[in-house]
Amino acid sequence: MHSRILASALALLALVLAVAAATDKLVIDVVSKPDECAQKSKAGDLLSMHYRGTLDDGSQFDASYDRQEPFDFELGAGQVIKGWDEGLKDMCVGEKRKLTIPYEMAYGEFGYPPVIPARATLHFDVELLEIKNARAEL
Repeated sequence: MHSRILASALALLALVLAVAAATDKLVIDVVSKPDECAQKSKAGDLLSMHYRGTLDDGSQFDASYDRQEPFDFELGAGQVIKGWDEGLKDMCVGEKRKLTIPYEMAYGEFGYPPVIPARATLHFDVELLEIKNARAEL
C-alpha cells in the first residue's frame, strides 16, 4: 500500500517537474511565412522589425506598431533580450512569429520596473520587415 502511494507521489512529482521545465523554455510559433524565402535572418544581420509585447495577463507593455516606426537592431549582438536573439533566427522577410519568452531570457529576476514585473514571461508578436546589410555566409 505504502509503495503504491510513494510510486503515485513520485509519478505526480515527475509530471509537475516536466511541466515546469517545459514552461521555462523559449516557445516559437510561426504565424505566417512567405511562400518563397530567399534569405533568412542570422547573427550579424541588421533586422527591421515590428512587434507587440504583452504580459501573461494580456496587458501590452510596448509596441512598435503604436509608434508606426519599425525597430532596428543587430541580431546576435546582445542589443536585445536573449529571447529575441534566439527567437528571431532563421526568419524570412515577411514572416510573422509569436514568441513566448521565459523571464530567464527576458528581464530576469528583477524585471524592468515599472513596465516589466519581476520574473515575467513575455509574449511578442513579431514581423520581420527587412534584413538590412546582411552578412554573407563565410
